[in-house]
Amino acid sequence: MTERWHRAFTKNDADFKELFGVKKEIFQEMLAVLTVAREKRRQKGGPRRTTLSVGDQLFLTVQYWREYRTMAHLGYDFGIAKSTVSDTVAMVENVLIRSGAFRLPGKKALLSAKNEGRKLAVDVTESPIERPKKTKNLVLRQEKEAFDKDTNHCGR
Repeated sequence: MTERWHRAFTKNDADFKELFGVKKEIFQEMLAVLTVAREKRRQKGGPRRTTLSVGDQLFLTVQYWREYRTMAHLGYDFGIAKSTVSDTVAMVENVLIRSGAFRLPGKKALLSAKNEGRKLAVDVTESPIERPKKTKNLVLRQEKEAFDKDTNHCGR
């Protein structure tokens, strides 16, 4: 059985970047870091067998980052539980962060003279929370209902 990420590698470079948010070379670098980390865990007595290969774990995480899909949907697509998706994403993120190869530079480094003229784009899109607006009438009605409940229990 071929792994899911192998099929994605049949895409050309531009399509791969558009679909998954990283270049093929970066994906390969991430895969190498994760493979080394998995071997270290195995040598220390870590998990011997996992449902997903290292490549599929990275592929799942990249899809989670890129598409903002729910963990339930990813779990369904990959045939694993939602909690396993959560654990996998957290593990991949932690390994990549600890490697130091995929960190964004800190504020001081970005403000240094060495980076003069460089630009950095960060996706900070937010989705508003959908909830009903609190109007004056709604607040007064809620206060009145609370007051009415308290007066009924006075024993009169």
